Amino acid sequence: MFRLIIASIAMLLAATPALADQLIDNVDGIRIDEHGAIDRFNGLWIDNDGRIKAVLHRGDKRPANVTYAIDEKGKVMMPGIIDAHTHVMDVGLAAMTLDLSDTKSLDDALAKITAFAKANPARPWILGRGWSQTRWQLNGFPTAAQLDSAVSDRPIWLESADGHAGWANSVAMQAAGVKPGMSNPKDGRIVRIGKSIIPSGVFVDSAMKLIERVVPKPRPAEQDLAFGNAQDIFLSNGVTAVTDMGTTIEDWQAYRRAGDAGRLKLRIMAYADGPDAMDLIAGSGPTPWLYNDRLRLGGVELKLDGVLGLHSAWLKQPYADNPKINGARLLSASQLRNIMVRASLGHFQVAINAVGDAANADALDAVAEVAQSFSGDLRWRIEQAQIVDPADIPKFGRNGIVASMQPLQEPSDHALAEARLGPERIAGAYAWHDIAATGAHLAFGSNAPGESVDPFAGIAAAITRTNADGEPFGGWQPQQRVSFEQAFAAYTSGGAHAGFAEGRFGKLVSGELADFLIVDRDPTMASPSQLRSLRVLETWIGGERAYQAP
Repeated sequence: MFRLIIASIAMLLAATPALADQLIDNVDGIRIDEHGAIDRFNGLWIDNDGRIKAVLHRGDKRPANVTYAIDEKGKVMMPGIIDAHTHVMDVGLAAMTLDLSDTKSLDDALAKITAFAKANPARPWILGRGWSQTRWQLNGFPTAAQLDSAVSDRPIWLESADGHAGWANSVAMQAAGVKPGMSNPKDGRIVRIGKSIIPSGVFVDSAMKLIERVVPKPRPAEQDLAFGNAQDIFLSNGVTAVTDMGTTIEDWQAYRRAGDAGRLKLRIMAYADGPDAMDLIAGSGPTPWLYNDRLRLGGVELKLDGVLGLHSAWLKQPYADNPKINGARLLSASQLRNIMVRASLGHFQVAINAVGDAANADALDAVAEVAQSFSGDLRWRIEQAQIVDPADIPKFGRNGIVASMQPLQEPSDHALAEARLGPERIAGAYAWHDIAATGAHLAFGSNAPGESVDPFAGIAAAITRTNADGEPFGGWQPQQRVSFEQAFAAYTSGGAHAGFAEGRFGKLVSGELADFLIVDRDPTMASPSQLRSLRVLETWIGGERAYQAP
């Protein structure tokens, strides 16, 4: 009996995982302290569960008898980046299809489309994204006839860079049953040739569904591959957590499959693609955190208007370059408020996508009205907040609003904003400084794949208001720049706060999960151009290395 007891104890001990504390030492560590200033440290003690036991400064005694100790030989450590607004599956699918984001002209795009079609003769559809008529400096939109000149033997469907329009060739329109004289769907537009009734080949907002309904949907295996591509892209850019806006049931299932198979490394804070997807995915309330705090659906995204490039952002006054229109309102006042109430009753967080000044004004007023009926910390999110009437900016400081903004949109779009609005109406455009000054919480993201995933290019844009070439000199509307510390916080702890994840990750403090980066230079000492070329050497999530640069 005695031998049996000893054997049982031995088996029990063998089955119990040994503690595996780690010491990541001799780092040049930077983080933001509770006062918003840079705090420097030189070691991180991590427990067996991937949580931080202690942040060590010079002179602090090192723990004895740790299982693993790594000497980083003075390399720079910083918190993992949190992308507060992105589209994960779109990033992955874009990596698998035709990418036109680097094309400078229509001719450049047509040449790339032709080459892609020749290299992929077995594909029944040519799918892609990333085109921009403003970047190509066209007076109008591209046409199906121009696309036919590249490929006419099979359908082509190409999403615009902002995701609010699609470009089809004639075969695709025939497959979808699109005919001359078709009426515009609600909240959408079929672009016509001149003043005729003939569709040109470009479909805006809800009109995109006319083509999308016949486009082959990615199969689960393709979605899994797309997610793997996206995850690799984010990790290699130092992004350890994302806010996935517009999550569908298909997206959610791909994330769950990755989690079940142990392939989910990235942390995903998901926001459903409207109230129906919210109910389908989560039911009566937000999901719990799954897979060791790697996945949760906690809110819903509501799209209130379109985009400047398509004249569909909802403005208070008509467009300066198209005085007959002032954009598209995608939700009525009652629809917006009713959905906000419905979501809040289920404790879902509401994220309102608002681009134009009329959309932002209505979103802010809706928050003020609905918030009166609810108590507690609801953290209403305003996504994009690109064009805001200066008179409305103080409203961002009320009701605990999170301003979720994307710095790389400013260098991409400021010339477009001037053309659409005129110089007298741009004082509240991409107004990061003034919105932060109200006390609103800033959270920065990429809106990828519409813009680059690279967060360090975003930090450079936030602190300079210039593009990669340093233009315009001195920055566009330079009074709206933010400090490095503000930008750094908005890409780390600000993103965690925006998704109710503070205390879990985002700051590199004791008790939080050890999500951090090792990078090739100190971003606090880097010039804007050096920030844009900063290289991520290692990405760690929960105390485990998830990416190492080749």
